[in-house]
Amino acid sequence: MSYTTESIRNIALAGHAGVGKTTLFEALLLAGGVIQTPGTVERGSTVSDTDSQEKARVHSIDSCVTHIDHAGCHINLIDTAGYADFRGATLSALAAVETVAVVVNAINGIEHGTRRLMAHAQQRGLARVLVINKIDFDGADLAALVDALREEFGNECLPVNLPAGHGKRVLDCFFHSEGTTDFSSLAEAHQRIVDQVVEINETMMGDYLDAGEGALTPQQLHDAFEQCLREGHLVPICFVSARTGAGVHELLDVAARLLPNPAEGNPPPFVRGDGEPLVVGANPATHVIADVFKIINDPFVGKLGVFRVWQGTIRRDSQLLIDDGRKPFKVGHLFRLQGKTHVEIEAAIPGDIAAVAKIEDMHFDAVLHDSHDEDRITLAPLAFPSPMFGLALVPMHKGQEQKLSNALSRLAEEDPCFRVEHHKELNETVVRGLSDLHLKVMLERMRERYGVEVVTHPPRIAYRETIAGHAEGHHRHKKQTGGAGQFGEVFLRVEPLDRGAGFEFIDAVKGGVIPGQFLPAIEKGVRQAMEHGAIAGYPLQDLRVTVYDGKYHPVDSKEVAFISAGKKAFLDAISKARPVVLEPIVNVEVAIPEHNVGDVTGGLAGKRARIMGTDSQRGGELVIKAQAPLAELIDYPTELKSMTGGRGRYSLDLSHYETVPSTVQKQLSEAWKPHAEED
Repeated sequence: MSYTTESIRNIALAGHAGVGKTTLFEALLLAGGVIQTPGTVERGSTVSDTDSQEKARVHSIDSCVTHIDHAGCHINLIDTAGYADFRGATLSALAAVETVAVVVNAINGIEHGTRRLMAHAQQRGLARVLVINKIDFDGADLAALVDALREEFGNECLPVNLPAGHGKRVLDCFFHSEGTTDFSSLAEAHQRIVDQVVEINETMMGDYLDAGEGALTPQQLHDAFEQCLREGHLVPICFVSARTGAGVHELLDVAARLLPNPAEGNPPPFVRGDGEPLVVGANPATHVIADVFKIINDPFVGKLGVFRVWQGTIRRDSQLLIDDGRKPFKVGHLFRLQGKTHVEIEAAIPGDIAAVAKIEDMHFDAVLHDSHDEDRITLAPLAFPSPMFGLALVPMHKGQEQKLSNALSRLAEEDPCFRVEHHKELNETVVRGLSDLHLKVMLERMRERYGVEVVTHPPRIAYRETIAGHAEGHHRHKKQTGGAGQFGEVFLRVEPLDRGAGFEFIDAVKGGVIPGQFLPAIEKGVRQAMEHGAIAGYPLQDLRVTVYDGKYHPVDSKEVAFISAGKKAFLDAISKARPVVLEPIVNVEVAIPEHNVGDVTGGLAGKRARIMGTDSQRGGELVIKAQAPLAELIDYPTELKSMTGGRGRYSLDLSHYETVPSTVQKQLSEAWKPHAEED
C-alpha cells in the first residue's frame, strides 16, 4: 500500500504489567491481516516477544515495532514492556508516536503503572487513549471502572464505544447513538462526546447551540475531536477483549478515523544549539530531521538504528549526518520493521518509522539530518528514571576483560537506563540498572549473545561530600630545583550551595596579583581535589570557590605551581568548613499483597526509611511509597522475596542527597584514612 503522511498513525501500547498488551498486540496484527494465527505469551510465539529472556520470563522486556494497513491508513504499532524494571525501552518508544494507548486490566483496574504512563504521556503532549482489556472476564465491573478512570484522570475521559452482549461485542458511540449496551447507553455516551468536543471551538459551540448536532459536519467533528486529543481536552475510552477479539476491529477503526496523524499531533520538543526551540513540520519536501529512539545490535544484520522521521524524506542512497558530525553516511539499505523481520523500502516520509543498519556512529537519541543547517539540533531529553541498583563485576575467566568491555558497551547502547561505570581508583567496573531483575536480564543477555560470564558483588555506594560552613584557605607552593623554580600562592574561600546546585568557581582577584592565565590552573587543582574528596574519598559537590588573592613570580610561576597551590588551598579551606558526607536517598515503590503490609513497612522503618503513603490496588495488592537511603537497600531484593513469598516487587528512583548520620560518617572516614595516608 502506498500512503501519505496524513494517512499514517503512530501508536504505542503501554500499561501496567499483566494487563494483556502483548496479547492485544497479537489480536490487532491478526485483525489487520499481518498474521494468520495469533501467538501466545505462554508459548513464546508472539511477534513481539522474540528474545530468549522474554520467552523464558513470559513477559515483554523490549519494545517491538510493527505496522498494519487498515481502512486506508498505515498504522505503526509499538508494543512496550509493562514492568517498571524496563521503563527505559518503554519511554524511548513513546518519543516516536503521536498517541499512547494505555491498556487497563478490567479486573485489576487502575494500577500504579497506569498512573505513571498517563502522567508521562500528558507531560510530553501526546494524545492519550484508555483501552480497557479483558471486558469478557468474570468479575469485571466496567461501569465502576469508567467512573474510577474519570475520577482519577478527569472528566475528559469518555467512552467512544461501549461493550454489549456481556462483553462479546463493542458498539461505536461517536458516529452512532442507537443500540443496546451492557451499561450506560449509546445515546448518552454519544451526547457526552459531542458536548465535550464542541467546547473546544466557540464558533462550533454557537452553531451547535443554535441548530443542534445536525449543523455540524462530520469533518468539523473530526477536526475538533483531534484538537481535543492534542490539547488533552478528551481522553477516549475503548473496550476490548484481546482473548476473544471483541472490540479489536473497532479499536483499529478508532485509530484510522479519529486519532491524529503526524501532521496533526503536537510537534516534538526539538531544541537548537543556542537553546531556542525548533518547530519541525511534517513536510516531505524540506530538510530531513529524524530521531533515533531504539538501537538493536542484531547478530546477523549488525547495529540497527530505528528512527522516526519528523520532516523531509529519507531515500535509499540518501546522504545523512548524525548530530553535528562532519562526515555523512550513505543509506545503503532502508528497512521497515515487522517485529524481527526487516522489510526493505525505497523511502521513508514524515511520520514513518524506519531503520538503517551497520552505521557504527549511530546511537540512541541521535538526530539524523541531511544539511549542516540542522547541526546541533537535539530532541529535549526524556525524563528517564535514574539507574540506582548497582553490581560490581569482573569476568569469570581471565583474558576476557576487553570482551567484557565490548559486550557492556553494546548493551548500554540499547538501553538508556543501563549504565556502565569504570572506577579507576578502585579498578572496579559497575553496572547500574533500575532493579535487580533489570540487571539479571542484561547480564544473562551478555552471556547468551557475547559469551561473557561474570562474577558480581555489591559496589560502593555513590556517596558525595560537601561543606556545611564558610571558610578560607591558603597555600604557597614554592619549589627550587637548581634552575628555574616553581612558585604560586593562592588565597580562596569556600561556601556551601543549595543541594543539587553543583559547583561554582569565581574569580575575584584584584590588581593582577595572579595573572588571568593562571586562573584555569587554580580551577583545575580545585577540581582535582573535589574529585578525590576530603574526608571519605567521595566527590565534593554543591559548593562555591572564590579566589580573591595570591602572588606570582614573573620567572618561576608556572601552571603546575598554581594547580598544586589551588588544590592545597582548597583542601585547607574544606578542612575548616565543616565537611560532611552525603548519601543518596531514593524514592521506593513496593508492590505487595495486602497481608504483608506490616512486615514490609516494619522492615523499611528498620532501614531508616520514611513511609510517604500507601495506595490500594484491586486484587488485594498494596503499593507502599517511601524514601530510604540507598545504602540500606543493598540486600532488599532477597528480603522482599522472603517476606512476600516472591510476590513483592519494587522500583527505585533517585530523589536527593542528604547528610549521613554522624556514626556512618565516622565509619566512612576511618575506612578511607589508610588509603589517604598511602597517597
